[in-house]
Amino acid sequence: MKLKFEPSKNWSVDFKQHGLFKDLIELFKLDQNNQWPDCNWLNSQKNNLILSSGKKLNFVPDHHIQNDTRYYEQIIYETGNVPTRIDNWHDLFGGLIWILFPKTKNLLNKMHIEQIKEHGLLKRSASRNAITLLDECGILFPYNVDNCIGEQIKIALKNHCWEDAFVDSREQWDNNISAFMFGHANYEMATKPYLGLTGKALFLPVNSDFYHLSLKNQYEYLDTVLYQQIIDNQLLKNNKALSPMPFLGIPDWYEDNKNTEFYKNINYFRPKPKPKQRKVI
Repeated sequence: MKLKFEPSKNWSVDFKQHGLFKDLIELFKLDQNNQWPDCNWLNSQKNNLILSSGKKLNFVPDHHIQNDTRYYEQIIYETGNVPTRIDNWHDLFGGLIWILFPKTKNLLNKMHIEQIKEHGLLKRSASRNAITLLDECGILFPYNVDNCIGEQIKIALKNHCWEDAFVDSREQWDNNISAFMFGHANYEMATKPYLGLTGKALFLPVNSDFYHLSLKNQYEYLDTVLYQQIIDNQLLKNNKALSPMPFLGIPDWYEDNKNTEFYKNINYFRPKPKPKQRKVI
């Protein structure tokens, strides 16, 4: 007999109207769920992942380990269990990012533990702050290095030339540059988007072949590239590699940005601050 489930009271698929969720809709069919995805569902979506500690990753209901006094990242590292609150957007999206970026999430977890061992739980080092920023608010921007267009758009974004990047170069998106959400807190806030939502951009060089991959293979490729970039270039020693990004401006991520007037709002699309001049004594 096939069991019938009543829709969860808090579950809604209203988020699907916002284009920034299109990848999750395509890969996980979230819009077809009539109840909140639970730990069993999350575990059914992932491949077997062995953490750096040797533990196997597993999503478990938060209330099963509510008496564990260890820090969140320590619980994951030392047990393999990812505490997951039921009916909670933050934890649902956090779980999906683990599934999409297993190598990188494993690395960030290991880096958290290394920082805690070196500095303790209370003191947050520059590196641990950067790790957290990427983990919660990161947006990945793979850009094509086989021509100059991707590089030009990257420079425009880093220099806050928003209309150059989002309006004048709009037809180049998903051909020479694209955007992939990494920060699960961004996803949580975007379920009810408002002007002011800002993430942290990290730019990753890719070849033009990247844009011919399937969506699933693009995520797998980015996971490997990001993992290697963090190790090779020590990207997260501090947050200098992370740029502010008003992500509702990313083409097709938000309905209002189809109107070019949307980008005239300088309270959201802020110019780059001018360097502070030294006082002459």
